[in-house]
Amino acid sequence: IGAGRNERTDERVTERKGHRHRVLTTKAGDLDVAIPKLRQGSFFPNFLEPRRRIDQALYPVVMEAYVSGVSTRSVDARVVSMGAASGISKSEVSRICAGLDERVAAFRNRTLGHAEFPYVYLDAVYIHVRDDALGQVVSRAVVVATGVTAEGGREVLGVDIGDSEAETFWTAFLRSLKARGLGGVRLVISDAHEGLRAAIRKTLQGASWQRCRVHYVRNLLSTVPKGSTEMVAAAFRSIFALTTVDDVRARWDEVADTLTDRFPKAAELMNATKTDVLAFTAFPREHWRQIWSNNPLERLNKEIRRRTNVVGIFPNDPAVIRLVGAVLSD
Repeated sequence: IGAGRNERTDERVTERKGHRHRVLTTKAGDLDVAIPKLRQGSFFPNFLEPRRRIDQALYPVVMEAYVSGVSTRSVDARVVSMGAASGISKSEVSRICAGLDERVAAFRNRTLGHAEFPYVYLDAVYIHVRDDALGQVVSRAVVVATGVTAEGGREVLGVDIGDSEAETFWTAFLRSLKARGLGGVRLVISDAHEGLRAAIRKTLQGASWQRCRVHYVRNLLSTVPKGSTEMVAAAFRSIFALTTVDDVRARWDEVADTLTDRFPKAAELMNATKTDVLAFTAFPREHWRQIWSNNPLERLNKEIRRRTNVVGIFPNDPAVIRLVGAVLSD
């Protein structure tokens, strides 16, 4: 105000008018901050944010709890346990976690040209999202791409959300990966969704396609009576215990032949899908363990579900990308 307390000077622009108190929650607990008031104009210290009572030093704590699978309501208890006299509302948690968007955007838009990924996994997880336009909760497809280098290193390549696993959506997603530098793809592993397969043929010319073994086993066992599923599953697993191409293909035919009399539908399915499931045999033997099943991506999907199940229903698509993108970037 251009003057000290009780000082008379021509430079004075206004007078003091006491203080207003504000509680600031910090890592050291709650602090009572007395903010000076003026008769004309206003003063607000630059280390505070208007209408925010949470110190920015606590933001990383709130974000980490949210990404780790703590619900927005439960974060309140975490803040109280750190010494705050009162907790934090779920809306405040959501506002703070919006700060993850920049980190997630950098992860989703990063360049992939630092390495070639000859093997790429593609899969989708369905999550409930509230659609304000329709006034109802809908199921949305969150698609994830994971790449494997020739040396065996794994990396999450991208994530996106769409209405369904339609060909147009998958095509746009794969083209965005190529635009970011994805190259050298020789084998794509996914389920047998027609829209996905069509998108792979259209965007990743020259790459082979392999049917996901996890999804395939579920389809195969669905053709077998429940009492015989364990026997059929054990016989099917024995195919992948062999170490040479000829042995693997021969064992596949043997298993299919043994199923012909008792389970003709299972045998018919195996005869029709041999090439699709055994596509990995065309690649070096030392790479088989990395590419002959979709288990690594299934484990990643399980972790995504563990975090998203805490939320239950997301308010919109950006909220889904915020959480899932943060999980995948970790």
